[in-house]
Amino acid sequence: MPIVLTVNAGSSSLRLGVYRVNDKSRDCLAKATLERCGNPAGSVRKFLQAHSLPEPDVVVHRIVHGGDVLVRPCLIDDNVEAEIAALLPLAPLHNGAALELIRVCRHFSVQPAQLAVFDTAFFHDLPLVARSVALPAELTARYKLRRYGFHGLAHQAMWHAWASQQPALPEPARVITLQLGSGCSIAAILDGKPMDTSMGFTPLEGLVMATRAGDLDPGLILHIQRELGLDLPALETLLSTQSGLLGVSGVSADMRMLLQSDTVPAREAIALYCYRAAKYIGAYLAVLNGADAIVFGGGVGENSPLIRARILQQLKWAGVHLDPAANDAASAAPRCISTAWSSMALWVLPVDEAGVMLDQASALLGGPVISAE
Repeated sequence: MPIVLTVNAGSSSLRLGVYRVNDKSRDCLAKATLERCGNPAGSVRKFLQAHSLPEPDVVVHRIVHGGDVLVRPCLIDDNVEAEIAALLPLAPLHNGAALELIRVCRHFSVQPAQLAVFDTAFFHDLPLVARSVALPAELTARYKLRRYGFHGLAHQAMWHAWASQQPALPEPARVITLQLGSGCSIAAILDGKPMDTSMGFTPLEGLVMATRAGDLDPGLILHIQRELGLDLPALETLLSTQSGLLGVSGVSADMRMLLQSDTVPAREAIALYCYRAAKYIGAYLAVLNGADAIVFGGGVGENSPLIRARILQQLKWAGVHLDPAANDAASAAPRCISTAWSSMALWVLPVDEAGVMLDQASALLGGPVISAE
């Protein structure tokens, strides 16, 4: 049975998994979430050695930005690698790390087949009104300026996990999914198809994140550049790695540390984070004309009852009612955290991006879709 390695480079972490797969199932041999470091080759090899794992037959990489060209899973060749590299300026925290890991995996004793799946692919066919930007048409056509959306694998995983918990899907099925981690995004999904999402041309748009500001007035960015005399690399660093929770709090980008802090800036950072999330949920209730469920995933979404409560308490106007005991007890297992009389169901669901990666790889290679454990 083939051995498959999944490689998922996030903005602050590296998630690895090794699976033995056959026609009907997959067995997880080991998985780990590591801090991103300057030695990805060492990280992958140490992971395999620590668990006494064989080298893989297939490697599946999550690529954050596929642009307008890479819109479906594919085998990685020179052309695909060049396209990923060309998109590096649009996802500097992610695509560069992915390219490095692709090169690392070429140095196994027997070169495995390497496949790429793309976070932007899920959102490629967003409705025109949701993917368009209000800039001159000549510019948007020439430079492919549009809202791409990101975290597609995570939002797909949450949709499928929620649907699997339903004895029968409502018609239409309307779900708002929140991926809250180091990067944060929210999506409005109708019958499994995205109608809108918070990240746009790059992963900088939308919610407040660990080190990214999310939505900003473009005029404010121009003002900062003029006043501080920043060149483009310095401006990019400010927006990507020095803003968000870290920038507002001055304490940390880690929500766990902020929740333990008693400083006023830390409290302000948490309040802004929750406010922005609640505001987007309100907007997506308008997009979907209501919702059947709100689903939380990601490191913060799955593990912080307080953040979930802070967000949802701003939605009582919509008939949302959280069950505090269920919310406090929610952990790694799927759990409904709403009361029986809530206007929409509230769920905490583990985000299985690796499962989506394996399914897409299996479909690409012509095998049956690999079912969950």
